[in-house]
Amino acid sequence: MAVIQTAGRRDLGDFAPKFAELNDDVLFGQVWSREDKLSLRDRSLITVVALMSQGLVDSSFQYHLMTAKENGISREEIAEILTHAAFYAGWPKAWAAFRLAKEVWKEEDSAKGHGGIFGLGEPNEAFAQYFVGNSYLKPLGKVGGVSAANVTFEPGCRNNWHIHQADKDGGQLLLCTEGRGWYQEWGKEARELHAGDTVEIPAGVKHWHGAAKDSYFSHLAIEIPGENTSNQWLEAVSDDDYNRLP
Repeated sequence: MAVIQTAGRRDLGDFAPKFAELNDDVLFGQVWSREDKLSLRDRSLITVVALMSQGLVDSSFQYHLMTAKENGISREEIAEILTHAAFYAGWPKAWAAFRLAKEVWKEEDSAKGHGGIFGLGEPNEAFAQYFVGNSYLKPLGKVGGVSAANVTFEPGCRNNWHIHQADKDGGQLLLCTEGRGWYQEWGKEARELHAGDTVEIPAGVKHWHGAAKDSYFSHLAIEIPGENTSNQWLEAVSDDDYNRLP
């Protein structure tokens, strides 16, 4: 899959069109896209260390740190990478690199300590396209067709409108464990949620749930067994509708 880059043409297309072409089409469009030879994660690791060793901790370094995070390098891993490289690149360069890395991974820092009694879990990357904002998922197990997971929403995060479909039975049960959040069914007023609240969601009901603007929010999501169950993801909750909530 080709890596799409447009920064060269955007910033230098008029002044240095050939450089812009080489940056966008060759460096990123060809070299970075050779995932059969080297993964994007490993390319990010190499690039971050190479830039740090030269002391190039500028906006391009920050961009590559952000790319490294998107390519799967965790907060713990980047800390270890920069610590190891410090012995070869130099201590002052490492200090400068860490200042930017802390900014890029600060969301993970702020999330620590949340998640309720079951813990935060990992970034909910598999379903990120169905959420506005950042969420975390910690699967808790599945027995007899009943599965449970702890879901944590950062402040302002909510999932899209969606429907739990089933020919018979099905649906979902939410057990709120931490913070303040919201649940809303289509055509009804939003319901404010707190730790200890429960929500029964029958199959076929269009709804969304998520955190309040000023609070982390966690709940257990328990899937109810049924016949031919599926989840239908729909449109995002609009900013206008969400921002009307206190």
